[in-house]
Amino acid sequence: MRRLNRARRPVAASVLAAGFLASAVAFPAAAGAHALVGKKDLPIPEWLFAWGASLVLIVSFIGLTVAWRKARFEDDRWRPVSAALSRALVNRGTEIVAGAIGTVLLGVVVWAGLTGTEAPDRNFSLTFVFVTIWLCVAALSVLLGDFFRAFNPWRAIGRASGALFRLLAGQAAQTPLRYPPKLGRWPAVGAIFGFVWLELAYATGGPGVVGLTPRVVAIAALIYTVYTLAMMALYGVEEWCDEGEGFSVYFSMFASLAPLEVREGQLGRRPFLSGTTSWMVSPGSVALVLLTIGATTYDGATEGTLAEPIRTVTDALLDAGINSGLAFRLSGTIFLLGAIGFVSCLFWGGVAGMHMVRGTYSTAVLGRLFAHAFIPIALAYLVAHYFTLVLYQEQAQFTYLLTDPLGGGATLIGETTLSINYGVIGATAVWYVQVAALVVGHVIALILGHDRAVAIYSDPRSAARSQYWMLALMVAFTCTGLFLLSQANA
Repeated sequence: MRRLNRARRPVAASVLAAGFLASAVAFPAAAGAHALVGKKDLPIPEWLFAWGASLVLIVSFIGLTVAWRKARFEDDRWRPVSAALSRALVNRGTEIVAGAIGTVLLGVVVWAGLTGTEAPDRNFSLTFVFVTIWLCVAALSVLLGDFFRAFNPWRAIGRASGALFRLLAGQAAQTPLRYPPKLGRWPAVGAIFGFVWLELAYATGGPGVVGLTPRVVAIAALIYTVYTLAMMALYGVEEWCDEGEGFSVYFSMFASLAPLEVREGQLGRRPFLSGTTSWMVSPGSVALVLLTIGATTYDGATEGTLAEPIRTVTDALLDAGINSGLAFRLSGTIFLLGAIGFVSCLFWGGVAGMHMVRGTYSTAVLGRLFAHAFIPIALAYLVAHYFTLVLYQEQAQFTYLLTDPLGGGATLIGETTLSINYGVIGATAVWYVQVAALVVGHVIALILGHDRAVAIYSDPRSAARSQYWMLALMVAFTCTGLFLLSQANA
């Protein structure tokens, strides 16, 4: 056994060195060709950020190996809050009000998209769907828990329809089908892929190509509404929200990080991050995490690394006689799938590296056991890449877009100023926020991964050894994120 351990030490060292050197070799060379906004104001060269981030991860890993020798997130430590507070926040009345608000906002999105201006910056629908809902609700879910479930318009409509049926028929509606457990969250994965495809591939613009318009968003919302209500009628409202409804599952993924959770109508608290350990129970959960990271990676890469390859493929499709709109969207789809595949290969490669510990689980099982550690990385990528988008677009959302959702100039509550304060934060401060988000997200991922390893392996040494490849993977993800940010800020 001692000879075996000594033989593995060079392997572990080479894995750590490979991950560390990735920050020095891959990142600076590429970043040097893409100057950062405000880089003259940075106290150190931008390439040092990659080295520093890698060092933070490695030092954190060493600290976890030495000090974290007992699992702390595996036990269910949910505790109910006071009954009075729970009743005040979680009750039939608040759910009805929240559901009504969600339904009205869905109606406004459709109304503004179908009848309002086609100018994307003046129409309520685009900013509300792709910034307020997609990004802000995800971030708030980390603090408040799965509050989107109460505001979910499709759940509200489905429950109201069921109540109406019971009133008219005098009995509860029976769903004709039982949701198949093997299907898991794959319908939600398909729905979220459709959403990011609409945002990132369909919206790909070019000469003579109409991109993503408010009308397209409204039509997509109507189609998704019909589909979702049909599935709820077949499988049940709550069952479909738990597994099949894309946005419910997506936001519940981030809500698993939160210290608050509602169980059987009772609000309770739990240790921060602990909800992630039980979130990966359904098939498709791993795919949703990787899809989220891959889509954000693609969006960042289109501003730098992928710009020229996408243009080359698009030109080839145009030369083949494909019309411009289809050519742009096909090339966008190809590279979106490629980015998701790239992230998936990195993940499964890191997971396969855990087999350096003998007697471990299969790669598929290990993927399910450790994928929850990548939820913080998905959040970190969202924060890092879309921080300024939220900061600026939400100024528009809560000023002129709310008062003039159609963008026609007829404000609902008086005059508003059509302006965004782009000087609210400096470029250097933005860079620090982005780097901090990436580093903190990956350190949390290391903590969750190490905690799970301590729980499933026989001793702390085996647990630490199983995470060598995952450490290299974290370094690679961090450097990839920093590289993409350096290009996006060029």
